Amino acid sequence: MDYETFSIFAGTWGLVLLVIMFTAAIAYALWPSNKEMFEHAAQLPLDTDNPSDKGEPRS
Repeated sequence: MDYETFSIFAGTWGLVLLVIMFTAAIAYALWPSNKEMFEHAAQLPLDTDNPSDKGEPRS
């Protein structure tokens, strides 16, 4: 296998692999059963009742 053949093979199958991974990531993010988990995670920075936040300065 020479460099040109390997380059074409890697370019073609690399693109296919990246499209599959992108599609899987979008499907995971938009899957209805994950909605509650993502909504909870979105509210974490705004949560003022965080038990780890004792009002102490962070080092």
